[in-house]
Amino acid sequence: MKKRFIGVMLSTAMAAGLLAGCAGGNSTATTAATTAAGAATEAPKETTAGGGEGLLYWTMWEATEPQGQAIQMAVDKFTADTGIKVDVQFKGRTGIREGLQPALDAGTNIDLFDEDIDRVNTTWGQYLMDLEELVKASGYEANANAGLMSACREVGKGTLKSIPYQPNVFAFFYNQAIFDEAGIKEVPKTWEELDAACQKIKDAGYTPITCDDAYITAMFGYHMARLLGEPETEAIVKEGKWDDPAVLKTAQAYEDFAKKGYFSETIASNVWPAGQNQELAMGTAAMYLNGSWLPNEVKDMAGEDFKWGCFSYPALDGGKDGTNASNYGAQVLAINKNSKNADNAFKLIQYITQGEFDKKMSEMSMGIPADSRNAEWPAQLASVKPVMESLTVRYPWAAGAEANADLTPIIKENFMKLCGGSITAAEYVDALKAAGK
Repeated sequence: MKKRFIGVMLSTAMAAGLLAGCAGGNSTATTAATTAAGAATEAPKETTAGGGEGLLYWTMWEATEPQGQAIQMAVDKFTADTGIKVDVQFKGRTGIREGLQPALDAGTNIDLFDEDIDRVNTTWGQYLMDLEELVKASGYEANANAGLMSACREVGKGTLKSIPYQPNVFAFFYNQAIFDEAGIKEVPKTWEELDAACQKIKDAGYTPITCDDAYITAMFGYHMARLLGEPETEAIVKEGKWDDPAVLKTAQAYEDFAKKGYFSETIASNVWPAGQNQELAMGTAAMYLNGSWLPNEVKDMAGEDFKWGCFSYPALDGGKDGTNASNYGAQVLAINKNSKNADNAFKLIQYITQGEFDKKMSEMSMGIPADSRNAEWPAQLASVKPVMESLTVRYPWAAGAEANADLTPIIKENFMKLCGGSITAAEYVDALKAAGK
C-alpha cells in the first residue's frame, strides 16, 4: 500500500540534520552492571534480564555487524546507568524472520524487537504495543524525524507502534567516476535519459547496470509502479492480473535494454552479493538499484576513493508516479504488547535511537542518522540526501512486486531471464500467466 509523507515535514527534518543510528549488543546477556569506567561511585544494582525489570531484546543484526556493535554499546551504557540488565539476542535476518512469530505465539518473554518498518508493522502488527503515551510523556518527538514518525503511524494504521532508526532509501546507486568518464553531466530523470546514459556508459567500456537475485524483483516493481502507481501494481501481483498492458510494457522496456547490452552479462545467474561485490564495487558496472545500506556493505572492496552517486528510479512517459516516489523508511524498534517492562524497554529505545548512539550507528555503519540533532551524514551518502528529501510518496518493499509470496520466485526467475536475454517480453508474461493457473 502506498504511503505518503507530508513533504514539508520530511524536508524540514532532513534539512535540520536527519535520522539516527543504533547501539549494539552480543548474543549473550549483557555484562552485569559494574562500576562505570572512570566513575568513582558504585554502579546501580542490576536486575535480571527476562524477569523483574530486566529486558529481553531480539534484534535483526548479527553481533559482528556495525549496527550490532553500536547497539551493544548503547545497551552497555543503558545497563551501567540504570542497573537494568538486557539480554540481547542477535538473531540475524533469517533468525528473526523465521523465529520471532513462533516465539511470541509460544509466550516467550520478548520485551522488544526490531526489523524493517513494513515487516514489523504489517507481518507482526498484532504483537505491537501502542507507543503514543510513552512518546508523549518522554517528549521523544522533539528531536525525532517528523516524516519517519509519520510513516510509522501510517503503517501502524494511524497509531504509533514502532520507533524508526537507521533510515534508508531505495534508489539507483552509481559510480560517479564512470559517469564522469562517460560524459554524463546530470543524473537520468526519465527512462529516455537513462537509455542515453546507458549507451554512453557502454560506449566507454563499462557495464551500465548490474543486479542479482536479491533485488531484481524491485526493477519489475518500480517500473510497474511508475506506470500505474503502487496500489495497482500490488493488486496485479496479488490477483495475477497479468493481462494488464502495463505488465507487457514493463517487460518490453527491459527486453529493449537487454537487447542493447545494458545489463551485466551474468545478470541472469548473479546470486547476491555477486552484482555489488564483483561488479559495482570493482568498478566494472556503473549502476545498481539498491538501498542506502549499499556503500557500507561494499566499503572494503570499493575503497575510500569510490565516489557514490544516487538518483531516484526514472519517471516514465504517461506514468502515474514520478521520481518523488520510492521505497524509503527505516528499521524500527517495537515493544511486545504483552511486555511487563514497557517503560524500561522504551528507555532503551531512546538510548539506541537518539543522541550519542544514534551518531555512533551512523558513523560505524555508514548510515543515515535518525536524531535531527545529528546533522552530519557520512560523506559517502552526500548524494542520497537530496533524493531522500525529494520523496513524498512511499512504496513498500519492491514497490509491490513481492506482494504475493507464492509468485515472488516466479517473478524473480523469469525477470532475471528477461534481463539476461534468454526470453522475450511476451515469454515473460506467458510464464507469469502459467504460474497463476
